[in-house]
Amino acid sequence: QVQLVESGGGLVQPGGSVRLSCAASGSIFSINVMGWYRQAPGKERELVATMSNGGKTNYADSVKGRCTISRDNAKKMVFLQMNSLKPEDTALYYCNLVYDNGRRVYWGQGTQVTVSS
Repeated sequence: QVQLVESGGGLVQPGGSVRLSCAASGSIFSINVMGWYRQAPGKERELVATMSNGGKTNYADSVKGRCTISRDNAKKMVFLQMNSLKPEDTALYYCNLVYDNGRRVYWGQGTQVTVSS
């Protein structure tokens, strides 16, 4: 049984930074993509950033230059460093794992990031 557990969210002032972490447990195929999505109230879930086990990254235009995704494959973890946060970054951030050519998709429970003064 694969589980994803996020941590690191919280209340952050505009212009501040936050680092999100996600730990995967269970049996995971070595070729995979891990990443982050977010969902703000009243909006659909959207991509933030993803990273393959080989290091290929993909970022949403809205976060390019402000966010960095990284991984520790040995520990089955993925991280998201977010800088220069804006109120519009406020959302529930979900960790995501995909492998087996997209046939296996897993989500974490989400961690809340609130950007407000």
